[in-house]
Amino acid sequence: MQVVREMTAPAVRYVKRRRDPVTVQTVRSALAATVAYVIAVQLNPEAAPLTAPLTALLVVQVTLYSTLTTGIRRVNSVVTGVVVAILFSLLVGLTWWSLGLLILSSLIIGHLVRVDEFVPEVAISAMLVLGVTTHGDTAWARIVETLVGAAVGMAFNLLLAPPVWVEEAGESIEELARRVRQLMLRIGEEAAGRPPSSRAAARLHEARRLDHDISEVDADLRQAEDSLRLNPRVREGLLHRIVLRTGLDTLEICTVVLRVLARTVTDLAKEREPGRLFAPETGAAFEQLLSEIADAVVSFAVLVTTSVSANAESAEERLASELRQAAVTRDRLAELLFEEARRDAREWQLLGAVLTEVNRILDEMDTEHRTRRLFEELDRHSREQRERLPRLTRLWERLRRLRRGAGRRSS
Repeated sequence: MQVVREMTAPAVRYVKRRRDPVTVQTVRSALAATVAYVIAVQLNPEAAPLTAPLTALLVVQVTLYSTLTTGIRRVNSVVTGVVVAILFSLLVGLTWWSLGLLILSSLIIGHLVRVDEFVPEVAISAMLVLGVTTHGDTAWARIVETLVGAAVGMAFNLLLAPPVWVEEAGESIEELARRVRQLMLRIGEEAAGRPPSSRAAARLHEARRLDHDISEVDADLRQAEDSLRLNPRVREGLLHRIVLRTGLDTLEICTVVLRVLARTVTDLAKEREPGRLFAPETGAAFEQLLSEIADAVVSFAVLVTTSVSANAESAEERLASELRQAAVTRDRLAELLFEEARRDAREWQLLGAVLTEVNRILDEMDTEHRTRRLFEELDRHSREQRERLPRLTRLWERLRRLRRGAGRRSS
């Protein structure tokens, strides 16, 4: 055993160092399929039980939650297909019209039993069983192999706890925040001078491309949320999911408002071209404000992705300090924009829109707003759980009352 550990140590270190979804999924799927085949050979040594490794390969997913849910649907789809094939084998043989009817019936039944993405597997299982001679023996053998493969796939995640992808999701959120920061800095630097409308429009296109970045981060976050569900290594998984999800929602709102701000700056540049976008003092204040907001966006991302309480407190203090400084600069910019609107009232709507949009970003990142949002989400999840499992909720509340009563009597 010691020799095996020494031989596999480099591979283990490589996997721990990489820990990316592709590497983990490849290793886990290959091992699960191999184990399923070995077990199936012991149960059915006369034939090559390839259904077992195939099932294990399809059942094993990156997260424990998806493995359990996928395994149930996978077993349901295969067993349904086998049952359909047995019924067809008793009524008709294998002809072109019976094969077409079998496929049509299997696909319809697959939708009825709600196997979701495994609907084609119902038809595949039915065709494989119907296409052999000894229908009954093959059908039962396929069911057994399917159960073996699904059991191995589920046990793999139960015995070898899958990784938690919170760190990867946090890195994606922080990278998104840094992209937003860079765009804010560029908009502020150009707005302080004489930017042509074409350059302002280019920044608007960059802001629109952030939507694609958000969709990628959302995919990483969904994987992290799945890895927290039903994972025995995770405590307070619901809180982690809510913190990350609300954090990404806030960043998404900020990017939408930033896109609107870029649109306003573009319209203002077209109206005032070839002159300056703002007066020199106003432009300097606008550039400073966007720089401070950009730093606050990164601090907000660090705050929502920090798990250690001491680091979280430090990140929250830094964010609060940056938001206070940005609020002071915002007030000074509001006075300067008001003076510009008084001097030239033709663009007062665009000038007011600039102030409204930076205010919205500051309000979204406010620490009190974030705390209130977290409590609202926790209350919503608790309410949904009570509505979904009323009996379990009543039993839990009864146990809590009995525990409190026992504590009062002992005191």
